[in-house]
Amino acid sequence: MATQSMERKPDWLKTKLTSGESYKDLKNMMRNKTLHTVCEEAKCPNIHECWANRTATFMILGDICTRACRFCAVKSGLPTELDLQEPERVAEAAEQMGLRHVVVTSVARDDLKDGGASIFAATITAIRERMPLSGVEVLIPDFQGDEESLRIVLEAKPHILNHNVETVERLSDRVRARAKYRRSIELLDRSKRIAPSIPTKSSIMLGVGEEWNEILQTMDDLRAVDCSIMTIGQYLQPSPQHLPVSQYYTPDQFAELKAEGMKRGFKHVESGPLVRSSYHAHDQVKSAQQS
Repeated sequence: MATQSMERKPDWLKTKLTSGESYKDLKNMMRNKTLHTVCEEAKCPNIHECWANRTATFMILGDICTRACRFCAVKSGLPTELDLQEPERVAEAAEQMGLRHVVVTSVARDDLKDGGASIFAATITAIRERMPLSGVEVLIPDFQGDEESLRIVLEAKPHILNHNVETVERLSDRVRARAKYRRSIELLDRSKRIAPSIPTKSSIMLGVGEEWNEILQTMDDLRAVDCSIMTIGQYLQPSPQHLPVSQYYTPDQFAELKAEGMKRGFKHVESGPLVRSSYHAHDQVKSAQQS
């Protein structure tokens, strides 16, 4: 496959920066409630669009990750924060925003015995109590493969269980820190065995050196464990210290991958240059439920 020049981003990766009242209100709310969002911490290219539409992905368990993945802009180090009141503040913020679908993720907290699973569960419960008609999606770390931590999250009954494989198996050790491709696949498989009624979701980013056939194999691996929703987006280098971009995929190539995914039986595939795991999350769930 032809590689686009790495000197500049293609036109299809340019985003419109907007900072209207909704954007400002949401930013102020997050600061006032001392909450973090992955939108900010991971330097998401869609932050202005999503915040202008009053949607955000909450990031719990602090803003310092115990891992240092080579693609991720979130700060890494030894966390000091464990805020037991955070779940209620997240639920309050989601209620004030009037969200119909709430997405909650976290940094990896390998320093905690349960990896933060109990805080995830408390956050799901708090949102459900305040907003019984809203969907709750969690994007969880791998909890170092601990099944009991996964059970704690699932017993709180999120509507969607999301865990990202991030890249193809061959590149996983190079791209991710401590996370293992097969452990991620096993987590998604365990989730379906523990809670068959809760749909699972996963994501990969393109442009870190993968081959086309490896992308298709990743789809097959996810379908083999009955993963329902897949998102595919373009990797963008957050700083010179992170992995370089090996290739910019075209919108047509993303469209082709969407067709390949749907052909394999995913209920929904969100595929595009600016797609991120929680981008248009509510629409993904609606589409999957209508299939």
